[in-house]
Amino acid sequence: MIVAVEEKITTSADKTIDAKGYWVTPGLIDVHVHLREPGYEYKETIKTGSRAAAKGGYTTICCMPNTNPVIDNEILVEYIKMKAEREAIVNVLPIGSITKGQKGEELANIGKMAQAGICAISEDGKSVMNAGLLKKAMKYVSMFNLPVFSHCEDPTLVGGGVMNAGEMAERMGMKGIGADSEEVIVARDIILARNTGVKLHICHISTAGSVQLVREAKQRGEAVSAEVCPHHFSLTDEAVEDYDANTKMNPPLRSAEDVKSLKEGLKDNTIEIIATDHAPHHMDEKNCEYDRAAFGIVGLETALPLGITHLVEENILTPMELIEKMSTNPAKLLGIDKGSLQVGKIADITIIDPDEEYAIDVNTFASKSKNSPFHGHWVKGRVKYTIVGGKIVLNNGELV
Repeated sequence: MIVAVEEKITTSADKTIDAKGYWVTPGLIDVHVHLREPGYEYKETIKTGSRAAAKGGYTTICCMPNTNPVIDNEILVEYIKMKAEREAIVNVLPIGSITKGQKGEELANIGKMAQAGICAISEDGKSVMNAGLLKKAMKYVSMFNLPVFSHCEDPTLVGGGVMNAGEMAERMGMKGIGADSEEVIVARDIILARNTGVKLHICHISTAGSVQLVREAKQRGEAVSAEVCPHHFSLTDEAVEDYDANTKMNPPLRSAEDVKSLKEGLKDNTIEIIATDHAPHHMDEKNCEYDRAAFGIVGLETALPLGITHLVEENILTPMELIEKMSTNPAKLLGIDKGSLQVGKIADITIIDPDEEYAIDVNTFASKSKNSPFHGHWVKGRVKYTIVGGKIVLNNGELV
């Protein structure tokens, strides 16, 4: 627990950290992580994912339910919590599926999962295409004051696309994914949320049109929030030019105009959360033809430096605003007593050197998977210490 915040503290301590010149912030919180366990432990586990989180400065992460089996009942929620208690070095909060088996046909037992301790519901990896069923889920989950995390994608509009639709896709001879595939579901889910009173959170927003839809909903006073991933505000579809499958993600890297709109949305607080959508894959799932490669990249260990490099250094956000979007605002969305350094709060703390410059090296990642398009990219800002519940889990850049 944080017992004092003062200019000069004279109380003796077991350990003193010299943080001069560093940022001392509330522990980072990621509301969108894939830990792959159970079922896909060859990609990532709760243990390895939590270690990657600690290296990235995260003290709390929320794991998505598209595992095997799907997290769609209270038994699996309890399993995730038990495994996290035994093996994770950061806090792990499970997210429950909206439908059984994520098949979009029948609601999961949301009530029992809420009692077991989920922090939200989501069908992440796909949208619930049955609008009536989603509306029913929204009405039900609003009784538990839990948010709905919406992956916005109409598969009939995606149509087998693998990258952003536009000049780059045409030049490379690959099938594109249009902005409309995302925006039509963003609009639908905002309307459904308005009519049910649920807290709606739009996951990994990627297009200018989606930003405007969320902005207008906020102007109407609706309970809608949105997140953006670091890869979507730091790369464009030009990065796909070399057919590097590590640039293949869902939603895809968009145009320079979309990136500009995302940064504007961050600046005016239309987008109040930065999340990673950490999506580990085995090297064989990426080391193949672009069309056949899996969607997704790892992000826990690169999010903070990408935020400093592409947002703070470009004067899009102040350091305080960046940390708000990576800690305080996620805590508010989840309704958890974190994201603050006030006296009496749990000592979840991240200490960052904002000035250290280095090239990202995926070979140093604690994650089991290395699928990142940022290998070799020069960035600024490195996490030096991660403290979870008063316990140091990252000590001067090294996992304890």
